[in-house]
Formats: sequence, C-alpha cells, structure tokens
Amino acid sequence: PFIQLQCDLVIFSDLLSDCSISEEGYKALASALRSNPSHLIELDLRGNDPGQSGVKQLSDLLQDPNCQLKTLSLRKCGLTEESCSALATVLRSNSSLKALDMRNNNLQDSGVKKLQNGLENTNCTLQKLRLSDCSITEEGYKALASALRSNPSHLIELDLTGNDPGQSGVKQLDDLLQDPDCQLKTLRLSNCELTEKSCSVLATVLSSKTILKEMNLNNSRLLDSGVKEICEGLKNPVCELEILKLSNCGITEEGYLALASALRSNPSHLIELDLTGNDPGPSGVEQLNDLLQDPDCQLKTLRLNNCKLTEKSCSVLATVLSSKTILKEMNLNNSRLLDSGVKEICEGLRKPVCELKILKCVHYTSSYTQQNNNHNNMV
Repeated sequence: PFIQLQCDLVIFSDLLSDCSISEEGYKALASALRSNPSHLIELDLRGNDPGQSGVKQLSDLLQDPNCQLKTLSLRKCGLTEESCSALATVLRSNSSLKALDMRNNNLQDSGVKKLQNGLENTNCTLQKLRLSDCSITEEGYKALASALRSNPSHLIELDLTGNDPGQSGVKQLDDLLQDPDCQLKTLRLSNCELTEKSCSVLATVLSSKTILKEMNLNNSRLLDSGVKEICEGLKNPVCELEILKLSNCGITEEGYLALASALRSNPSHLIELDLTGNDPGPSGVEQLNDLLQDPDCQLKTLRLNNCKLTEKSCSVLATVLSSKTILKEMNLNNSRLLDSGVKEICEGLRKPVCELKILKCVHYTSSYTQQNNNHNNMV
C-alpha cells in the first residue's frame, strides 16, 4: 500500500515536490490518506500537475471529516479556474485546512472569483493564503477584498506578490484592512508595481487602528516620494507595524531621512527593517545611526545588503555597535567593505555593550545571487 495504516508521518514537505506526479499519483495519495487520515497535517505537491481529476481527489479528501490536513501547497501545479471552483468547495466545507499555497498558477481574476465563493463562507477558517504570481488584477483584488469583508475573522496572512492591483485594488485592500473585524497581520505586495499614490493609500492603513504587523513592499519603485508617503503612516502613534520590507525600492538619502524621522516619532514597535538594495549615502547611514541609538528604538534586525556601504559607513555602524542598543542582527551582504571596513566594524563588536547575535557579510557572485533568489522564491 502507498502508506501503511500504522504510519504516523505528519509532514510530506519537500518529499513530493517536483516529482512528476500526475492525476494517477494524486488518486493514489488521496486514497491512501482516506484510509489513514488522522495524522498527516502538511502536504507539499508543488510542481506536480494534478489535472482536474487530481484536484477533485484532493477536494474529496479534504472534505473527509477525519482528514487532518492543515497545510496544502499546490504551487506551480497548472491550476485552472475549474481547480479554483473545486478548492472553493473545500473552503466552504468546514475543513481543517489553515494554509493554502497556490503561487505561480495562472488563476487570473476568474479563478480568484471562484475562490471568493469559498473564502466568503463563514465555514472557511483559512488563516494563510498565498497567491503570488497568479495574474491577478484589480478585478481579482476586488473579489478577494469582498470575500474577506464577508468573512474577516480568520485570515491572518495574505501574499499577493507579483500581482498588479492597480489603484482601485490598493484602495480595496485599504478598505479591508480598516475593517475593525479584519485579522490580517501579514500583507505581501512585493513586485506589485506600486506607485507613490499606492503608498499614500497604504499610509492611510498605517494611520488607522489595524492589527497589521508585517508589510512587504519589496521590488516596487516607490522612490523617496513614495517612502515619504509611507512615513506619514509610520509616524502615527496608532501604527504598530513590526516588520517593514522595502528592498530594491529606489530609496536614497532623502528616503532614509524620512524613515529615520518617522521611526523616531513612533519608535516602539518596528523590530525589523529591510532596506536591501537602497543606497543610503553617508547621510542615510548617519540617520540610521541616530535612530538606533534612540533608547526607545526597538529595531532588532537591520538589513543593508547591496547598499554600496563604504569604510566610512562601517565607522558609523561601529558607533551603533558600541552603544547600548537592542540590535541583534545586521546584514551587510554584497557590500565592498574590504578589510578596512571590517576593522571599523570590529571596533564596535569588541565593545562589551555590543549584543549583536547575527552578522552577515557574505559576498555573492551574480550567479549565486540568482540561484539564491530562485530558492527563496520556492519557500
């Protein structure tokens, strides 16, 4: 048999990804798990095209009242609008499913509208939904926001990376996040072609009493003007954002100044700041220095990968390490620090007050960086 009845396996993670499994394999899996449904809680089938009958097999399995599956990954599985319809049936059925990963499927707005029928049902208790690179546009964002306003009390993580919301899509998210019943804590909008106007709308979210804790805007050309809009929200005392990711957003010294100023105005919540790929210039590093030495600053993780740091930048960062801060992780990967820069950093590291736990100074080749990015996109 595919899985023995006495099997206590809890997770099939990575074991079955990209294994050339087709409809017949899905049928065998579903049959085995219906025979012994009470242990497996995570199933990763990414890269295996189930065809329509395979999705139907999974749907029937997940609706089995004895099925304990909580996490299902169907990333890059060739899912269609019809697949979404089958999965919506699962979401309506009071299943145990809490996390659904459908990244890298060409669902389009029509597929998302099918999912809407499941998400808006009060039986749906899904907590994490990943839909990155699914060809979703404004219409799909509208459908998602509508569903989550109808059933707002469960979903805590939404990944929409690589789907352009347009201006109306961002506005839909704004209205959703300001709903007092909305439970979203993590929102990923990386590589979503956001604009300065988008940032203005997101600033409204940050200026409202929401429970949003993590926002990922990586790989969006926000520029300093967009960051300044975001900062209008960050400086508001009601903003309790803990993680902000702004890598490769075209931010320069002026944007660093705005960020540091906002976080000095409201310093007690943000614990992680990712500024990878944004050149701070000398004054930007100074701004970070002043911020980190603020006794109210709560930043524990600072990422400055590929930020064109210099020996002088290292001297400033050494001052941070020589001060009584709560900084625990600093990432300086792909910076041409040279020995002279590292010696400056060491001046801070040797101080007894320095409590840094993680320091990264790796130099990646372009090919390694690409491989690493590909790996990160797979997890």
